[in-house]
Amino acid sequence: MERADADRLKAVLAKMMAVLVIIGAINWGLIGFFNWNLVDAIFGGGSREQTSALGRLIYSVVGLAGVALALTFPWRRPLDTMTTTTTTRITGAGANRRPDVHA
Repeated sequence: MERADADRLKAVLAKMMAVLVIIGAINWGLIGFFNWNLVDAIFGGGSREQTSALGRLIYSVVGLAGVALALTFPWRRPLDTMTTTTTTRITGAGANRRPDVHA
């Protein structure tokens, strides 16, 4: 039971980090394409030198979420979720028959 709770908590944290990283990516895209900073527009601060403390905090949280997501990202699927295929050997009468094909 405790393992299920821990897995659920990890899944929620991973989703929260992913959302923060997506928000950060959108903001960096706006800065790169339009030279417009969404975080500064919402929370104050008008130029690079005058970024508000709240804006800097948000940048920090998004940056930390990006690092955490990069370190914990499941680069490979866990073994228990991988699917395997098996082959069945047909022997005896009818082994050379074509299996029925349904559309």
